[in-house]
Amino acid sequence: MNTFKALVDWLKHAITDSEQFHLGYADEASEFVRFNHAKVRQAGQVQQASLSLKLINDGRHADLGITLAGELELDRQRLADGLQQLRETLPLLPQDPYLLLNHNAWQSSNEQTRPLPELAQVLEDIKAAAHGVDLVGFYAAGPITRGFASSSGAFGWHQANSFNFDFSLFHANGEAVKASYAGHTWDSAEFAARFQQAREQLEFLGRPLHTLAPGHYRAYLAPAAIEEIISIITWGGFSAQAIASKGSSLQKLYAGEQSLSPLVTLTEQISGSLSQAFSTEGYPRGDVTLIKAGKADGQLINSRSAAEYGLSTNGASSDESPSALQMAAGSLAQADILKQLGTGLYISNLWYLNYSDLPAARLTGMTRFATFWVEDGEIKAPVSTMRFDDSVYHLLGTQLEALTAERELLLSASTYSQRNTASNLLPGALVKRLTLTL
Repeated sequence: MNTFKALVDWLKHAITDSEQFHLGYADEASEFVRFNHAKVRQAGQVQQASLSLKLINDGRHADLGITLAGELELDRQRLADGLQQLRETLPLLPQDPYLLLNHNAWQSSNEQTRPLPELAQVLEDIKAAAHGVDLVGFYAAGPITRGFASSSGAFGWHQANSFNFDFSLFHANGEAVKASYAGHTWDSAEFAARFQQAREQLEFLGRPLHTLAPGHYRAYLAPAAIEEIISIITWGGFSAQAIASKGSSLQKLYAGEQSLSPLVTLTEQISGSLSQAFSTEGYPRGDVTLIKAGKADGQLINSRSAAEYGLSTNGASSDESPSALQMAAGSLAQADILKQLGTGLYISNLWYLNYSDLPAARLTGMTRFATFWVEDGEIKAPVSTMRFDDSVYHLLGTQLEALTAERELLLSASTYSQRNTASNLLPGALVKRLTLTL
């Protein structure tokens, strides 16, 4: 934090009276371990930090990314060079009619410093759990930090420790079970239980495939499958810009023409999450209830949408998608899932989702990994890959029977350029009817 503050102080004195700035900060100190055939194949550490500088003058603005070296004098020089580069760029740009700056000098600080597990303990737990199985996996852990400062005096700081073990267990026949274990605090017993569930599913994959004809089937969707559905909904579904321009997949929900089940409440839960409580545009972020008891309640609004449509921004990201989504839990106990399902499909994952009819919130995609046929509350056989085509208003609406009392924290496994802070906390869902097309 001290280095960032020093760079902010220098920048405040370096700009002219007509200039304004936003300065973002990102760093991580991460451990990475890759597994193949249940053995460590690659291990390493990454430590990196960067700045994102926005210079504003007379309604014009330009951005530049700067990689930090960790030496204050060198980093100050890189910042000075970047400032000069942006000064030369601004006169070439038009004024931005939707630039809406926050001139408030807000302050935000949040450091979640719960101790991360020792890597030796993690490796020992994975070794013990994976004995005798073919495991492929990727483990990432460490603190992630985000910062923000502006020429108006705003300052935000956020640090959160997390780990994410994303893994698959492969059967000799080539079939696989995909699972993950993520959070802030590594619990050896909880991890062992999660892994044991994957092991048990792996055993069922050795049975002959059960062939299903296209049709309607009762189904249980595990949290990872629900995440795939939720993730595609968030492609503009809650975006103020998409809703105002009639391009949201949830347009009918926000228009009051459709509803979801009263069991469904979705919240962008920034507090306590891995995501920072401020935006890259310089606005504080708070919790936003998006769907309440099946009805549209709120939307995600960044500053540009606020300026264009006369709204009040709530600090949403540039693409107005959630980064810390939570779905309220239900009452279905984990131990009762198969009994309540009775006869139907147990779906661990969905794959390759896309819209087949966006205005109707209709999705199509494939089952993948551990999908099983269940009869009388018992898993009987794996099911070959099938395509589904169904509406969100059915799956999370008229056909939703129950949500599980237990929820799973699913962290983004993306490490493209840097580890991602996005997360979903989701229950599983029991649906009365899922439509399989082929």
